[in-house]
Amino acid sequence: MDLTAATWTDIRDLETDLAVVPVGSTEQHGPHAPLGTDVLTAEAVADAGIERVDREVVRAPAIPVGVAEEHRQFPGTMWVSEDTFRDYVGEAVASLAHHGFDRVVLVNGHGGNVDALREVGGRLTRAGDAYVVPFTWFEGVGEHTADMGHGGPLETALLRHIEPELIAEERIDEARAGAADGWGDWTSYVNLAYDAAEFTENGVVGDPADGGQERGEELLELATETLARLLEAVAERDISRPEHR
Repeated sequence: MDLTAATWTDIRDLETDLAVVPVGSTEQHGPHAPLGTDVLTAEAVADAGIERVDREVVRAPAIPVGVAEEHRQFPGTMWVSEDTFRDYVGEAVASLAHHGFDRVVLVNGHGGNVDALREVGGRLTRAGDAYVVPFTWFEGVGEHTADMGHGGPLETALLRHIEPELIAEERIDEARAGAADGWGDWTSYVNLAYDAAEFTENGVVGDPADGGQERGEELLELATETLARLLEAVAERDISRPEHR
């Protein structure tokens, strides 16, 4: 059930403890893809995963701004500090748990959020406030994961499938021309770059031309199936904490 469209009495009468929170970012995705790419993709995967499982799931509003200062040279990008992000996500989840929805899957669409979400999940779970598990959709798509860049083939493909009108197709050649082959500037196994503008001219990493609509359809199916399995596992898991050894 979508919290945004539900009444409080609808929510009161639910018999479930399982909730999903989409989490994304508002940041540049090259000249061809929208700033809201990470939110749109996280929401699409979250909604498809919820639809796939045969149980009631509460769908919370998406969190649209994340840890994205690495894109600060590109206009329109928004970000918050890791501390603010962790606190906001944590308190949002705690409010769900207050109403009994204490098994929560965070469906993430932004790589910069990954570490912070894992910390939030561990902290809330260990404190006994809720059992919280982060899921990043592009880590759940099998062999395609290796092609994840930024505004590259995977994100472009999924958007071409779910929101094709938002891709500026006439700018694909421009996106390809200014793209980097990989994320970062590496020496001795260390990424020397902190900001994306240090290694990509237009914010793109990877070739968006390799992200066709059919690939996007496959990506959504793979991510949906992976998320559905996770939702079932979270719903059935014994979430009591181990005793001290």
